[in-house]
Amino acid sequence: MERIMVDTSAIYALLDRSDNLHKQSVTLFKKLSVKQAAVVITNFIVAECHALLANRLSPELARAWLKGLCWPVERITGDDENKAKEIIFTYLDKSFSYTDATTFAVMERLGITSVLAFDQHFTQFGFALYGADMLI
Repeated sequence: MERIMVDTSAIYALLDRSDNLHKQSVTLFKKLSVKQAAVVITNFIVAECHALLANRLSPELARAWLKGLCWPVERITGDDENKAKEIIFTYLDKSFSYTDATTFAVMERLGITSVLAFDQHFTQFGFALYGADMLI
């Protein structure tokens, strides 16, 4: 079964109906469901999503999303954090966030090569965007 990392950018676009990428996000999540791909997120992505949803949409929506979360959550390890720091200090020409860099480390650790994201940082680091052929 194919495993796909899902980034905050895709989750936010899915939940914010006014987001310009909402329709594309809905389509891509439906495609994931039909393929029965295994979705993976990290505990740092959970924290980032909850904060973003609470601040931009509503605390109620953030709580509802967190309560209904059914995807497996991969915990960031100390080794992942060390790798993330290495990434940030190596790629001086990039603006990778700490959450991005830890996600890259987890993807490498788990052998995940594709991510559902609307964030160019993943392609800059060498990962494939899931459904990129469907994006406008």
